[in-house]
Amino acid sequence: MNFIEELRWRGMIHDMFPGTEEQLQKEQTSAYLGIDPTADSLHIGHLVGVMMLRHLQLAGHRPIALIGGATGMIGDPSMKSAERNLLDEETLRHNQACIKKQLSKFLDFDSDAPNAAVLVNNYDWMKDYSFLGFIRDIGKHITVNYMMAKDSVKKRLNGENSNGMSFTEFSYQLLQGYDYLYLYRHYGCRLQMGGSDQWGNITTGTELIRRMDAGEAYALVCPLITKADGGKFGKTESGNVWLDPARTSPYAFYQFWLNVNDADAARYIKIFTTLTQEEIASLEAQQVAAPHERALQKRLAEEITVLVHGRESYDAAVAASAILFGQGTHEQLQSLDEATLLSVFEGVPQFEVAKDKLQGGIKVIDLLTEDAAVFPSKGELRKLIAAGGVSLNKEKLTSTDDLISTEHLIADRYLLVQRGKKNYYLVMAK
Repeated sequence: MNFIEELRWRGMIHDMFPGTEEQLQKEQTSAYLGIDPTADSLHIGHLVGVMMLRHLQLAGHRPIALIGGATGMIGDPSMKSAERNLLDEETLRHNQACIKKQLSKFLDFDSDAPNAAVLVNNYDWMKDYSFLGFIRDIGKHITVNYMMAKDSVKKRLNGENSNGMSFTEFSYQLLQGYDYLYLYRHYGCRLQMGGSDQWGNITTGTELIRRMDAGEAYALVCPLITKADGGKFGKTESGNVWLDPARTSPYAFYQFWLNVNDADAARYIKIFTTLTQEEIASLEAQQVAAPHERALQKRLAEEITVLVHGRESYDAAVAASAILFGQGTHEQLQSLDEATLLSVFEGVPQFEVAKDKLQGGIKVIDLLTEDAAVFPSKGELRKLIAAGGVSLNKEKLTSTDDLISTEHLIADRYLLVQRGKKNYYLVMAK
């Protein structure tokens, strides 16, 4: 497998140094990518870079994932309009451990293979480096004119709403450049990868290596991912789509990918999966022949959800989708855990009822009109039940005298009421 050819057909190359492809063809090469540790989870905006590392390892090269513990204390000014909050060491170490666990789903860190992935934290080599030592040893090799010419600096200084840039942020590219030099010296790293907004920081590193060690080092950046309509990728109304199931449920994660439009699905399936060119071409043909079946979206959602959350969570997400859109069964509903249930029915009207009222059983007509007023009147509820238009926990109600008790509760707390095909209500027993 040729790493550069693989990225090229997937649309994952924005720019690279001359000689990069030749270096990768010549020998097994170590390449690194930096990851921001400002949260204890990756979000899907990180996945482009992570997939670059995954493809690199599959091509026989050695990926190095660098956790920016030191640079995370400063904040990269690239594409930012304001300075970030600074993090303490304890928080950074916690975030590092969580991120490595997530990366392990994409990269092999534990095998004896010569290209086993490596995780490093730049805090480890920066924490004891004195300020005087750094500006004496490293700072003298890069001029202020060189640093000022970087787009990330110029945009911050010239922005309409800019308050300027602190010296702390200005020094960021020099610190990242030193990371590359350090990895070049201690890990034989010859390539740094990242998003296109990182080009200036990466080339500072190649320049340091050239000036200080007379070495050759390379750079490769991928395009910044956007939606077909120009909107920001990876954002929903509720914020980032995270890999941590406690932040974004597997169901919501699955739904994000399932609901991308056709144009985005055709691009994303190349970027965020390892499906072959032939497999993707077959899916694209299916999409053209039967666009309503959404073959690209379904396979994209399956591949990435299984990779991040596992097959069991994927199956649960599919079952939950069936419940929401009318095909699910009572048994599938009963099998949902509380987090998935709440994720599926986020935003539906909710009612509360005292749990002790359900202990001995309560008639459905009283429950749904008085204790939890899902229906405005008993007459309307009678008509709808007679017409077969009311379900409780995915089972049609046949009589207003049916007794509802705690045995009916999902996750020992919830009742799902359905009116017609699309109207849902959650009754919560407290």
